[in-house]
Amino acid sequence: MAAGVIERLQHDGITELLGGRHDEPRARADAQTLLRAGAPRRQRELEQAVRTIWRLRQPDGCPWDKVQTHESIKKNMIEEAYEAVDAIEAGDAAHLREELGDVLMQVLLHAQIAADAGEFTFADICRDLDEKLVRRHPHVFGAGVAARDADEVLDIWSRVKLEERRDAAEAEVAPAGLLDSVPRALPSLMKAQKISKKAAACGFDWDTTADVWDKVDEERREFSAEERGSAAALDEFGDVLFSAVNVARKEGIDAESALRHSCEKFRVRWAAMEAAAASRGQSLEDLSHEELEELWAQAKREG
Repeated sequence: MAAGVIERLQHDGITELLGGRHDEPRARADAQTLLRAGAPRRQRELEQAVRTIWRLRQPDGCPWDKVQTHESIKKNMIEEAYEAVDAIEAGDAAHLREELGDVLMQVLLHAQIAADAGEFTFADICRDLDEKLVRRHPHVFGAGVAARDADEVLDIWSRVKLEERRDAAEAEVAPAGLLDSVPRALPSLMKAQKISKKAAACGFDWDTTADVWDKVDEERREFSAEERGSAAALDEFGDVLFSAVNVARKEGIDAESALRHSCEKFRVRWAAMEAAAASRGQSLEDLSHEELEELWAQAKREG
């Protein structure tokens, strides 16, 4: 790090924040950031939250928090993340603020559980994340690397990840399989799209979207040939969905978002049908199939 930069950091009282590690790429990147006006400094509120979670896990803390494990609260992470996404899609900033706090609470609680077990700490999580961010953004923190748009950034990320895999192999660490990085707990549509994208990057792909539609038709025929309700039918229907996800990938569509949008659209239209029926003093359960179709068509016309 240049002497002039060090002097400026010392003058501004920033060297203490870096912990004296001026030679690390992460520290150098942080030093560059800290010289910018408006750069965040110490986060007292975050430190307070970390201490609060620690206190809840103490012998005289909360009986519920003390007995939790990674396994016992794993579903909470998924639920809180989805609630945050709901707030984003609703455009509700106040609700999003609350839900992001709940997501952070899950991170802090898992970190404290790990610290209590001697596995890792919250500081380890932050350090690993920061190192990865700096390493994977050479176009921001490195020299001689530039990215003009988001597509070039994706190319840089692909190269960095490949180098990471090579470094792991050279360190005699068993390299992970291509698909091992796709979390098994992801929603199935999202997981299918990530898996197919990785396979396609290795050349295992159809030439055109029309070819994928042919595959969808083939899988549909195989599904129709199986006994209704059988395990084989379940398996074949999964193949239909997986093939359909590849259509989305080829067309640049996020399958998970597309289905979420369709589900929300259906809910809105169904609510409109219920309101229309109620205005007549009826419930949907009392209507014939033809009457339901009529209300559905009306709901579609109205949006």
